[in-house]
Amino acid sequence: METLIVLLVGVLVVVATYLLLSKNIIRIILGTALLSHAVHLLLLTIGEVKKGDAPLLKAEDGPYTDALPQALILTAIVISFAVTSFVLVLAYRAYAQNKTDNMEKLRGDELE
Repeated sequence: METLIVLLVGVLVVVATYLLLSKNIIRIILGTALLSHAVHLLLLTIGEVKKGDAPLLKAEDGPYTDALPQALILTAIVISFAVTSFVLVLAYRAYAQNKTDNMEKLRGDELE
């Protein structure tokens, strides 16, 4: 199962890289969102989710679930959502002002 998730992460990174290299600003934003989802899956896979009890102190030792990967992923999801919403607002403002979403045209002249 972990091999399948790692392959899925690889496919997501390839698609995200393709979208990041395009000239359309919406595709670039979708590429960053896909890349963040790939990182979330990678963190979850590296964390090796194990079945066990809550990590509380008990008299007997036994298998427990490490909560750190889930906490890191939750924090990363919140941060990526905030960054994506901020970049979408910037893209909307740039389109409203310049009437284009092409990154080459938004770059401006070489003389500026």
